[in-house]
Amino acid sequence: MTAPYPTAALDPDAAAPLVLAVPKGRILRECGTLLARAGIVPAPDLADEDSRRLRFPTDDPTLDVVRVRPFDVATFVAFGAAELGICGADVLMEFDYPEIYAPLDLGIGACRISVAEPAATAGSDDPRTWSRVRVATKYPAIARRHYAARGVQAEVVALSGAMELAPSLGLSRLIVDLVATGATLAANGLVETEVIAPITSRLIVNRSALKTRPEAIGAWIARFRAAVAGA
Repeated sequence: MTAPYPTAALDPDAAAPLVLAVPKGRILRECGTLLARAGIVPAPDLADEDSRRLRFPTDDPTLDVVRVRPFDVATFVAFGAAELGICGADVLMEFDYPEIYAPLDLGIGACRISVAEPAATAGSDDPRTWSRVRVATKYPAIARRHYAARGVQAEVVALSGAMELAPSLGLSRLIVDLVATGATLAANGLVETEVIAPITSRLIVNRSALKTRPEAIGAWIARFRAAVAGA
C-alpha cells in the first residue's frame, strides 16, 4: 500500500514562510522593540528607509517580513499576499475589509483621527445646523460616515498629503486627518475641533489563512500577545 503524501507535498503553501506586512515610517520605528519581544529578528536593513529591498528574511525560517506603505498593509493582508500585518486602526476603519481579523491591539502608534479647521473661524457657527460641508482628507469613507451620522453630506476632496493647506487655499472648510501632537496643525493656523476616534496599531490576520494554517498563525498571535503583555 502506498504511503500517503506528506501534508507539505499536498499543499506547498503549508511549508512556505508566513509573511508579516509592516508599515514604513513612524510605526516601523516604534515596532522594533515589539518585534524583538515577540522573538522576531529581521534582516538589519528592514529599519533602513534607504534600503531598496522590500521583503526581508528573519532569524526564523517560518516568517518573512515585507515593508509597505501604511495604507497598503491592510490590502496585502486582505488579499492574502501577507498572512499577518501591523496596521493602524485608522486604515482598518477606512477600508473595513471583511477578510481581516484584528485580534490584538499592540498599543503602539498612538494618535487620533480628528477634525480640524482654521483657528480664525473655528466655532463661528454651529455644526449641527450644517446640511453639507466640504472636507479635505485621505479618509473619505471615515469622513462621510462621520458626517452622515449627523445628517450632514460630506463633499470630500481626496488628498494624499498636505491636508493642512486645504482650508487656507479654499479647497475645503475643514480637514479630517491623523493627529499625533497637533504641531503641524498649529503651524498652519488650524485647531483640532473634534476627535473622531483614538488610534493605535493592531495585529491583523487574513481570515482564510487563519483557517488553513491555524497552528502556525495562532502561535504568532500568542507570541505578539505575550510581547504586548510584557511591555
